[in-house]
Amino acid sequence: MAPTPHQSKTAKAKLIAGGKQPKARIARYLKTTEPQLVEGAKNALLLKGIKCSENMSTVLKDMRSVQSPHSKLLSKNNMIVPFDDEGQQSLEFLTTKNDAALFALASHNKKRPNNLVLGRTFDRRVLDMVEIGILQYRSVGDFPGLPKKRLGSKPLLQFVGDLWQSDVNLKRLQNLLVDFYRGDPVDSLIVSGLDHVMVFTAAEASFGGQQENMPIIHQRTYYMKLKKDPKGGKAPAPYLTPSGPDMDFKIRRTKFASPDLWKLAMKQPTTNKAKKKKNQTTNLFGETIGRLHLEKQNIDNRSGKKSKALRMAEKLEKAEEGAAVESELGKEQEEMDHEFQQAYGFGREDMV
Repeated sequence: MAPTPHQSKTAKAKLIAGGKQPKARIARYLKTTEPQLVEGAKNALLLKGIKCSENMSTVLKDMRSVQSPHSKLLSKNNMIVPFDDEGQQSLEFLTTKNDAALFALASHNKKRPNNLVLGRTFDRRVLDMVEIGILQYRSVGDFPGLPKKRLGSKPLLQFVGDLWQSDVNLKRLQNLLVDFYRGDPVDSLIVSGLDHVMVFTAAEASFGGQQENMPIIHQRTYYMKLKKDPKGGKAPAPYLTPSGPDMDFKIRRTKFASPDLWKLAMKQPTTNKAKKKKNQTTNLFGETIGRLHLEKQNIDNRSGKKSKALRMAEKLEKAEEGAAVESELGKEQEEMDHEFQQAYGFGREDMV
């Protein structure tokens, strides 16, 4: 369980006052509860209100099966009125205690039958809440003979209707639903890992020929099986089969964050971008190849270690070169003496 804000403040106060450092295991756990640069999947806390009917309990169980393994269902009833200050404090305490950023509270009474409150928190405080009234519901158990959702698989979410873009409440509800069912954040998906689709259709509601303010949202869930494209295409063709849970609901009450708080919650952390490494590439095998630019080196006068045989060969080569030079000089000297004798009639050795 994550520490409550009061527990965190108490621990910091003890450290400032010169208290003992927490044990290594506790310190590691506290570090995991801190905000991360890249957050994982958000956990959802599913709980019952003051009174909860059997049908609403089934709704929570189906939500747990869809969101597993990132959901936790509490079996006991809770004395929580979500739109009151005390109720919000209770929700903040329970979500912090169970390390959950999302919550769903199901209840049933005469004034608000089949009631479900969806919400999320930011900085351990309630950020958004939407209260919906379920008009019609079909559970997963009403669709027998279909494979169960694979653990950890991500659904494809489709929002049909222009109201999702024009209605302010539906825009925020769409964002909340995506947050509820998105699962682990990933960069890409494997097509074979997709097994179910959730479609949310927003339609205008009319009663007695008069149009009502709040539209009706139809949620339909389908099991998706990928088969070979009959037209011969490379991409597989999806075949959809209704699998549940299906529901029709209307928005009853909302409590959305203020623009300043919403802007703060949407703020992305600044990251230190890694400097680009020059003259460095990676080949197909994952090996790093670097290129060095050096000045021209003079290696003519540099000599390394040489073997004895190589040194003897160099000495013989130098001796032969010296003998050849001396023989050439001797020949030149003889030619010069011969020319001198022809010119003057006597040799240089006869000169006194």
